[in-house]
Amino acid sequence: MSEGPYGREEPPAGTDTAPQLALRPALEAVLMVVDEPATEEHLAKVLGRPRREIAQALQELADEYTVQGRGFELRQIAGGWRYFTRPAYAAAVESFVLDGQQARLTQAALETLAVVAYRQPVGRSRVSAVRGVNCDGVMRTLLQRGLVEEAGTEPETGAILYRTTNYFLERMGLRGLDELPELAPFLPEAEAVEGDSQEGVPSFDPDAPDTEADDKTEL
Repeated sequence: MSEGPYGREEPPAGTDTAPQLALRPALEAVLMVVDEPATEEHLAKVLGRPRREIAQALQELADEYTVQGRGFELRQIAGGWRYFTRPAYAAAVESFVLDGQQARLTQAALETLAVVAYRQPVGRSRVSAVRGVNCDGVMRTLLQRGLVEEAGTEPETGAILYRTTNYFLERMGLRGLDELPELAPFLPEAEAVEGDSQEGVPSFDPDAPDTEADDKTEL
């Protein structure tokens, strides 16, 4: 307890008052300020409500927005809930926010991202073997964009392994990797590129300039 401006004790913020708030408006207020999908467990903790009650309220809000035809929607994605622009109005948001400038990845970066997504955790040299070209530059780009991250090292060689991030799931509109399209059978098996692996080479410098010059393609 802390002392208020007039000498009265006041409860710590967010402890005693949150459970007294109307649940659905409280969820809307919290979700308006999150910068990544909020889990039901976290929302239940900060609002002092059972997880089942939180999950039901979130689904009711999502259904309500759909019925009302609102320009935004509440979606469960990457393990949590977050507001998104409804696809039908994406062009309006793009015109206002981006002013015609779209963030793009090169075709090489998209190909590299696909290999990581389907073969993760995977090392740089194995990705390069699958693509047939060196992937250092594009892997650096993916790291800087927050689409991939380090996932430990390979026991035999000590080479750094990489995997996709929650931000990748969010950008792709996926709840989890199990929702990836069935494309893995079209990629070579790990054994097929083992002979070309150079996993023992030192890791690249993540701060080095990116020299990748492929044609740009929208993410």
